[in-house]
Amino acid sequence: MALTHAILATLGSEAFSGYDLWKRFTICTSHYWKASQQQVYRELSKLETQGAIASEVVSQENRPDKKLYRITAVGKEIMTTWIAEPSEPMAVREELLVKVLAAHLVEPEVIIQELKRRQQIHQEKLDACLEEEKQMLAESPELSPSCKSSYLTLRRGIRYESEWVEWCKEAISAFSMSND
Repeated sequence: MALTHAILATLGSEAFSGYDLWKRFTICTSHYWKASQQQVYRELSKLETQGAIASEVVSQENRPDKKLYRITAVGKEIMTTWIAEPSEPMAVREELLVKVLAAHLVEPEVIIQELKRRQQIHQEKLDACLEEEKQMLAESPELSPSCKSSYLTLRRGIRYESEWVEWCKEAISAFSMSND
């Protein structure tokens, strides 16, 4: 999967400015796709040149104009082809798991401190996802097809973050017992 597909998938349900798209990647989709602001803008430019997306400048009062991007028929064709292709599970590269594997080499408090820090990060992301879910369901209790797609990826994010929080608690408990 490429950033191209993540952007087209997001623009498939509604128009976004480059900044709003990037914010969405940092908050709502970070459990399955990360992209820097520079990467997003570079990809938007490339997709617009290819005709996969189109932009429209929208005037705003007391603020600079905003450029909104929408998927085009060409972009939908790209997505149709890509969605039909088989996908394989991604390899996991998680630095914290390597640290836990090597934790017997340090005092338990060292790894416990890192686990607590990561638990807090995942709890904050979980809280943001739960808030997003609450807003989504308040706005549209009967989910449209595009909302259903967004909702399902959000639910996966909730589970992902929740699993991390619970695993961190489990690991902290296990290392705390070895402290006794």
